[in-house]
Amino acid sequence: MDVTAHIAALDREGRLMAESAAANGLDAVVAACPGWRVRDLLTHTGQVHRWAAAHVASGNGGPPVRGQAAKAVFPHPGDETLLDWFRDGHAHLVRTLSDAAPDTECLTFLPAPSPLAFWARRQAHETAVHRVDAQSAHPEHAPAPEEGAADPVDPALAADGVEELLLGFFARPGGPLVADPPLVLALETTDTGQGWTMSLTPTGRTSTRGTGPDADTTVTGPAHELYLLLWNRSGGGRCTVTGDRGALDLWRERARVQWRR
Repeated sequence: MDVTAHIAALDREGRLMAESAAANGLDAVVAACPGWRVRDLLTHTGQVHRWAAAHVASGNGGPPVRGQAAKAVFPHPGDETLLDWFRDGHAHLVRTLSDAAPDTECLTFLPAPSPLAFWARRQAHETAVHRVDAQSAHPEHAPAPEEGAADPVDPALAADGVEELLLGFFARPGGPLVADPPLVLALETTDTGQGWTMSLTPTGRTSTRGTGPDADTTVTGPAHELYLLLWNRSGGGRCTVTGDRGALDLWRERARVQWRR
């Protein structure tokens, strides 16, 4: 996917997120984010959108707002105007990315062809995952909806998101996602024809495109299902798991992406 496609996905997913939040209500429970209601989801994502736009607009490589500080710089506006505030921030981010020069220089934290490409991709996935959260929200005293209640993520975007996780976030050193003895996790999409392999060792992990015969655990399914499984938004019931489940269980237990200071 290129910058234009990522911005289009960001635009689409943000609009759907706002529509779902309005339909489910601010008090609805967000099952994938323990302790959160829809208002928390909108507040968090609205702050991240403004944080990202500030970085792109800065154009000087400096961090205008660091991580959690966005909570103070972009405060919750109150329930009465929260949805409008979210929509305004989302629209501002889309415009900022659309208007930015291809050679814009600013802070990034994952490998990318350019800073603009990084932010367009990262915010498309930030918003897609939380759109699924908004669509899956439910009243406090009602059971959580069954898996598949949310609209599927576009296959190309979902496969791109799997790659961002494996070759981006979890290519960075550190963290608890290690295995002793080593384990190999392979993932294959049934709709986009893509695959990835992650090797977990006692000291770290490496990921590559493609799969081979040596995986301990192979998970196969539509890109949307693999995407939600790796983001811990699904139990993987619509995927096929072959081999020992140990590598997948380790991922689900230890793999977390957090918004750091």
